[in-house]
Amino acid sequence: MPVSNVITLTTDYGTRDHFAGSMKGVLLTLNPSAVLVDITHDVASYSIIDAAFTIGHAYSFFPQGTVHLVVVDPGVGTERRALLVQTAKYYFVGPDNGVFSFIYEREERVVVRQITAEHYFLQPVSRTFHGRDVFSPIAAWVSKGIEASNFGPQIGDYKRFAGLNPQVVSDSQARGIILKADKFGNLITNFSVAEFPQFARQPAPAFRIDLGGRQISVVRNAFGDGAPGEVFVVVGSTGYLEVVCNRGSAARLLNAAPGTELVLSFA
Repeated sequence: MPVSNVITLTTDYGTRDHFAGSMKGVLLTLNPSAVLVDITHDVASYSIIDAAFTIGHAYSFFPQGTVHLVVVDPGVGTERRALLVQTAKYYFVGPDNGVFSFIYEREERVVVRQITAEHYFLQPVSRTFHGRDVFSPIAAWVSKGIEASNFGPQIGDYKRFAGLNPQVVSDSQARGIILKADKFGNLITNFSVAEFPQFARQPAPAFRIDLGGRQISVVRNAFGDGAPGEVFVVVGSTGYLEVVCNRGSAARLLNAAPGTELVLSFA
C-alpha cells in the first residue's frame, strides 16, 4: 500500500508541556515532508478506551496511506509491546494495550506486527517517553515508505477490549457502557443505530435508559430540540446513542464517565 506524508497524532499529553511538541520535532526531523495533523492531545488521561473511541471514529476520514500515531500509554516502560498495525488503507502505530480495538473490530483485513527493530528508535530510549523515542520514529519511517515487515514479526495475540458491543439480555433489554464523555459532557454509549435501528425511525420507540440513578426515556433529533437543562437521548454523529443535556453536562449531572454501565429497556 502506498503511504502518504500525512501523520496524525492522538495523545493524552495535552499542550501545556513539551511532550506533543517533541514528538512533532522527531517526526519532522526524520521526514521533513510530513504533514502533521493533531486529532487531539486531550484524550482523558490514561483512558485507553477514550483513545480507542477517538481514533476509531476519526481514522477513516483521512487520505489513504495515512499513518495514525496513537500514544495513550499508562504501561510505558513495562513489558507491554509496541505495535505497527496495517489495514487495507491505513497504518497505526502505538502501544499494545487495546487502543486499536475499534480498528480490529471494523476492518476486515488487519495485519498486526510487534515492533522489535530497535535500530529505528531514537537513542537512548527513555523508559517514560516512548511516544518520542519509539512510536514517533517508527511512524516517521513508515511514512517514508519503509516496508512494514522490516519493523518486526506478525502477531495474533494483540490486546483488544471485550465489551465494546452491548450485551443483549433479552428481546426487550440490553446492557452497555459509556464509551466516551466529550467536551460538552455528552455521554456516548455503545448502543449503535446499526444494532438498534428503531432509533433511526419515526416515531421513536418506547424505551428507557437507566443510568446514574436516573431514567431517560426521551429521544430528540437535535440538541436544540430539548429544553435547557433537559436530559435526553440523541443519535450522535458517530452512529451511537448519546445521553445529553441541552446547554449542560450530562456527565456531571449523572456522575458518569467512560466505563460506566447502563441498561436499555424497551416497553
